[in-house]
Amino acid sequence: MAGPWKDARGITVTTTPTIEGHPIQEYLGIVTGEVIVGANLFRDLFANIRDIVGGRSGSYERILSDARKQAIEELQAACGERGGNAVVGVDLDYEVIGDTGSMLMVSASGTAVRT
Repeated sequence: MAGPWKDARGITVTTTPTIEGHPIQEYLGIVTGEVIVGANLFRDLFANIRDIVGGRSGSYERILSDARKQAIEELQAACGERGGNAVVGVDLDYEVIGDTGSMLMVSASGTAVRT
């Protein structure tokens, strides 16, 4: 993230431990958002072919971007439920899961705060 990002509710999300110009008034605890997405067999086949010939896999990039956005939205919703207006110290993690590695998990975690 290049800087703080706000959603429609005004909940700021940042990877930094503070938000410049907005002192933290109260820490509300750790919040998380997780998204698990499955991969499609045909998309996998074409992505593998593209990887062999040296291109980027636009379909995977879109899935990854959408999953990341959804995880952050869940994080913001959890913050809002606690009465916060920002999440600081956000960490994004990506894991391949499943017996065949056909699932991708994106998780976002941080500390909900009131500024």
